[in-house]
Amino acid sequence: MRTAIGYIVESIGYVIGAQGVVGFASPILFGSQWGWVHKVVTLPPGAYLGIVAAGLVLVAVGVGTRKAPGRRRTA
Repeated sequence: MRTAIGYIVESIGYVIGAQGVVGFASPILFGSQWGWVHKVVTLPPGAYLGIVAAGLVLVAVGVGTRKAPGRRRTA
């Protein structure tokens, strides 16, 4: 169960991080907004870097959850 939860949290982190990268880079490189976040809220470019950081934290938590030792059962 711990492994499944770790993979889910890690996957969500990748999606959130990707949305932050796309939201930050698309106006600079292409002159228009890409991704999903701009359809919900209007954020300054610096806030998208915070979204990238939140995604990276979720990835780290997911990996840590997957690799943490499981509970030992007593007989």
